[in-house]
Amino acid sequence: MAHPPAWLAAARDHWRWRGQGRPPFAQEPGPGQESVWDYPRPPALVPDTREVVVRWGETEVARTCAAVRVLETAHPPTFYLPWVDCDRSLFEPAPGGSFCEWKGPARYWHLVHGARRLEGVAWSYPQPLAGAEALGECVALYAWPQLHVTVAGQLARPQPGGFYGGWITPELVGPFKGEAGSEGW
Repeated sequence: MAHPPAWLAAARDHWRWRGQGRPPFAQEPGPGQESVWDYPRPPALVPDTREVVVRWGETEVARTCAAVRVLETAHPPTFYLPWVDCDRSLFEPAPGGSFCEWKGPARYWHLVHGARRLEGVAWSYPQPLAGAEALGECVALYAWPQLHVTVAGQLARPQPGGFYGGWITPELVGPFKGEAGSEGW
């Protein structure tokens, strides 16, 4: 999209922090660490070849070495997993949706296995905006406590706040969007 409509441009322009410089309250990364304040806005979509495994109890939901990490200022990365590497039979469409000014219209998913259900635990962008096309055949899941989510064998923790879907892995430093006091970021 060369020139987005005015309403979309306005939504994109309201962000103060865009990864060009770390704010004074950001943690300084050590060797082998990444600051989420160095991530850009608009977000970068970066292939990640580390093994990502999502388990729900004894049930494997996904296993891939072809994730796409979405890196956006102040957020831990959101991992998008190719549908082909997921057990698609576990996903059931959920009502509702949302719109991201960078990625487009989102569709939500429940996980269902027998009598077990996790409501609204996943989302996808089946018709992503220009620049986010790599997400069109992928799904992202929250790193909720009911799931065991690992990246390269390391446990991922959920991003704070009920809405955000980033995964906090050991190499990241924040603070992270979703923590108390982060509403204006």
